[in-house]
Amino acid sequence: MPLASRTTRRRFLSNSAAALLAQGVWTARSRAAARSSLEKLQLAAIGVANRGGENLQGVASEEIVAICDIDANYLAEARRKHPAAKSYADYRELLAAEAGRLDGVVISTPDHHHAPAAMRAIQAGLHVYCEKPLTHTVEEARLIAEAARRRGVVTQLGTQIHAGDNYRRTVELVRSGVLGPIREVHVRVGSQWSGVGLDCPSAPPPAEIDWDLWLGPAPPRDFSPGKYHPFHWRRWWDFGGGSLADMGCHYIDLVFWALDLLHPTRCAATGAAPDPNGCPTGLTVEYDFPARGPRGPVRLVWYDGQHAPPPEIAAVLASNGVLFVGEEGQVLADYSQHRLLPEDKFRGFVPPPAVLAASRGHHAEWIEACKHGGQPTCHFDYAGPLTETVLLGNVAFRAGQPLAWDADALRATNCPAADALLRKQYRPGWEVRL
Repeated sequence: MPLASRTTRRRFLSNSAAALLAQGVWTARSRAAARSSLEKLQLAAIGVANRGGENLQGVASEEIVAICDIDANYLAEARRKHPAAKSYADYRELLAAEAGRLDGVVISTPDHHHAPAAMRAIQAGLHVYCEKPLTHTVEEARLIAEAARRRGVVTQLGTQIHAGDNYRRTVELVRSGVLGPIREVHVRVGSQWSGVGLDCPSAPPPAEIDWDLWLGPAPPRDFSPGKYHPFHWRRWWDFGGGSLADMGCHYIDLVFWALDLLHPTRCAATGAAPDPNGCPTGLTVEYDFPARGPRGPVRLVWYDGQHAPPPEIAAVLASNGVLFVGEEGQVLADYSQHRLLPEDKFRGFVPPPAVLAASRGHHAEWIEACKHGGQPTCHFDYAGPLTETVLLGNVAFRAGQPLAWDADALRATNCPAADALLRKQYRPGWEVRL
């Protein structure tokens, strides 16, 4: 584009921006659209190491103008890669200081910080990319999805495998009808994020960690070396939700997508006696979904950690994966491949035509929608019910009985004790409210 044309275009965008400001409707979407042809998105990263480092790489095509982490060592490393970015330890301070020039935020914190960070960003009118699970509690998932809808921001849950071709081809195969009616699906994940029986001796936190900020909305507790930060927070109810919260949104995502699921009407979970602090060594969780449209009712069964499927299912679902069971056959899928069973019956089968367009990439979908409108495939109206379903399994386990679930009212009609497990109390200054 000639220089004169670029200058005219920039002046036009500047005048458009001024008009929007005068009308009081200058939002993140307006900012992103105004700069989309000439400039990069202005993004902040909340959590910059480990999964956060991978997410930073995923949005490296854009301008990282602010970074935040409670670990000064992590922050220093991110600053070396993004020297122009302003640094913060507290994302509340980042958002208060930088929201006016930001288009969006990428959230890669432990689970208990997802909703406090996302809600504050959404209420500032910012687009949000957030790691899975979307939130730490069922109620938070409902609130965050509603807030994003009200503000009209672009959102994406960090279920990166959703962007892969394998999931797309599996969804098409299941929807093709080749399996006949599907009444049950089994999901198995071998990982075990249990805190039961672990000793957590107290010690002063190292100088580089702001422990009070790491705790954030969670109840106070002493630092313990190697027991919480950086990885093992998943073992504790105050910060994570064990294997189900860790991997459920990845694997159950495929089932939600292929069968167009929304909310279960019943959820039951079995495992060893619940521990008040630590997540379990293994769970079996059963979800009953009602008929919807042309699809009949579906039972989804989850197994993790030390819990294995019954022998007839384990013979097929021998490791991490998803097994769709239809009246005419089965589909076994994992992250990278899928196959029809029994193999003899489907030998020579020609897959249905590909109808789900290839993804630009999970982060790229979000960036594109921020600039040009629309929503990515894992926007919060989809990710909210998915997260609610996943986390409801932990609620049923901790409540100690099957739950008759009223999704509209967000309550278990047969178990008042579950109410306290659907939501939580926040330390002052960290509340999550619409």
